[in-house]
Amino acid sequence: MKRVLMTSLLASVAVVGGWFAAAPAQAAGTLTVSSPQDPGSWDPIDTFLINWASVATNIYDGLTYRGPDGKLVPGLATAWQELDDGKRVRFTLRKGVSFHNGEPFDAKAVKFTFDRLLGDEGKKGPQRSNYTVIEAVEIVDDFTVDFRLSAPDPVLLVKLAGYGAMIVPPKYVQEKGDDFFNAHPVGTGPFKFVSYEPKIGIKLEAYAQHWGGAPKLDRLEYRFIAEPATAVAELQAGRVDLVIPPTIPIGMISTIESNPKLAIAAVPGPGVDALRFNTKSGITKDERVRKAMIMAVDRDAIIQSILQGQAQPIASFQGALSFGYDPSLKPLPFDPAQAKALLKEAGVKPGTAVQIDVRGNDATFVEVAQAVAAYLQGVGLTASIKPYEVNVLLNDIIPSGKTGEMFQQKWGGWTLDYDNTAYAMYHTGQKWNPYDSDPKLDEMLESQRSITDRVQRERILQGIARYAAERALEMPLYNSNAIYGVNKRVKNFVPAPDNRLRLDGVSVD
Repeated sequence: MKRVLMTSLLASVAVVGGWFAAAPAQAAGTLTVSSPQDPGSWDPIDTFLINWASVATNIYDGLTYRGPDGKLVPGLATAWQELDDGKRVRFTLRKGVSFHNGEPFDAKAVKFTFDRLLGDEGKKGPQRSNYTVIEAVEIVDDFTVDFRLSAPDPVLLVKLAGYGAMIVPPKYVQEKGDDFFNAHPVGTGPFKFVSYEPKIGIKLEAYAQHWGGAPKLDRLEYRFIAEPATAVAELQAGRVDLVIPPTIPIGMISTIESNPKLAIAAVPGPGVDALRFNTKSGITKDERVRKAMIMAVDRDAIIQSILQGQAQPIASFQGALSFGYDPSLKPLPFDPAQAKALLKEAGVKPGTAVQIDVRGNDATFVEVAQAVAAYLQGVGLTASIKPYEVNVLLNDIIPSGKTGEMFQQKWGGWTLDYDNTAYAMYHTGQKWNPYDSDPKLDEMLESQRSITDRVQRERILQGIARYAAERALEMPLYNSNAIYGVNKRVKNFVPAPDNRLRLDGVSVD
């Protein structure tokens, strides 16, 4: 993975008081990280957010692990083998591992983790659907487990490296309860939980007994700073060592280049941005209107002007790192005349109002949305932008189908496989698909999940992308780079394309 470093100058300085004020970033052995969002939950089964993963990848381990280079390697499992034509996977577990509370890691912990994920507690969260192919986890002996599957799953080993599959301590969860565990996480990762203050930050300390060796850092502290300008100012002032995506506005990159103490680390990522449509009601129920709105917007101009080239245009809701990406699929062209013709054909009157819902703290995307609104104005639509607090938009407005005609959707695609995106976005009944139900699309999505032949499966995934594009289910915008702001006192930092940062190898001067 290529790593791009640029020296930087960050403009303003702001002094922010509060919980972390007494512990400057320069404290010996402490790395302070700015994250744009408090996930609100530290339970692996209760989240889908990349900002959860940027913290929790340091607290938890999975059976497998995938680092910034994209390679899958052993985690809490040292080996695995497929049996019964791929419908059973046997894992050999790592010995001598303990959870942060001293509880031993063994086969019982693995079985408990997945029984919980696939049981009643898992039904409350968004992760369960990623693992429903697992019918049962059976203990063979203390350090061997069999995963019995309803069908082969070509992405299972990658799924076991993140989110809902993170292994949790049975005794701790049972004794303390799910609510307590949610705010006081315990795993087997290289850093252990110290304290958490909602909306403010979370503090971790090195777990010297980690099976991979003791971290080079003594402490790891995350501050939740939603306002990009504040995060940038804190980096400039030295109170933050690392600012993680998608915080840094593109417009600040040009001011980052001359400060000898700071740098930008940017890598192509799996993250994609789109404006999804309400396909159930209003003018965007009409496919012609959706296509007209797509053709009204010059996305290449947005990438070059607003994003300063730090992104690539997309034709479907995935980037080039995604398995299932089809480089031959081209987006609808920028064609305002054809857009006006389609709107007229659909009976849309000039001046018709449309609403674009966005994350209020995403300064770059707000600017993108403003450009989109201006382009829509050019074809006769009156677009307004409605910003929301991130958790409100993601947990209330979108899942309950309360959006305007268009709504912002960012997706990381952390498995680097289009299924992770497409199933969540297009399958009937999924949280991120509050409006649409298409039996043909459901069938296509389900059919590829048990196919291990990569060529055949890739062909189906590409067909799903083409079908979704033909129906114009969203306005695909761009695949963006993951951009990190870094204090140069931070050593051995490798930017992760998907924000899943494991920081045990990082040190500070």
